[in-house]
Amino acid sequence: MKELIEWSNDLSVNIQEIDEQHKILVALLNKLYASIITSDDQTVIHEVLTELTQYTIIHFAVEESLMRIFHYPDYEEHKQQHAELTQQVIDLKNKVTSGKTQISMETLDFLRQWLTRHIMGEDRKYVTCFLEHGMEKTWASDLGWDASGVHKPKKIRL
Repeated sequence: MKELIEWSNDLSVNIQEIDEQHKILVALLNKLYASIITSDDQTVIHEVLTELTQYTIIHFAVEESLMRIFHYPDYEEHKQQHAELTQQVIDLKNKVTSGKTQISMETLDFLRQWLTRHIMGEDRKYVTCFLEHGMEKTWASDLGWDASGVHKPKKIRL
């Protein structure tokens, strides 16, 4: 079955941990799409929508924390975009849960477009700021532990 969104380097912000979270959001949106296409079971659809909603909230909290830590100048505007989408997704989840609506292809297309445009537009804007303030493209290779298990914390510029 074709996916709603296929991850590609076009969606990368070139910060590994953020890209990994974005990949999870893409996978959850694809999972929601697959559950709608292959199942009429509203319980399954509700569970996937709940998972997507919860992870979206977590991801936005992580991004917003990084924006504060690394002094992103457009933090308030970016946070507002997150808040608006979060509310739309929560409203959708509540309507689906109460049986007032079903998720349409139009809704899925809106979510797909919002996510891809947001990553490729808004999220890419903070990368330079983060890197200039000491964020690494990946923390995975420098988690503060060397090969012998000795803790060597990395310093960041705040």
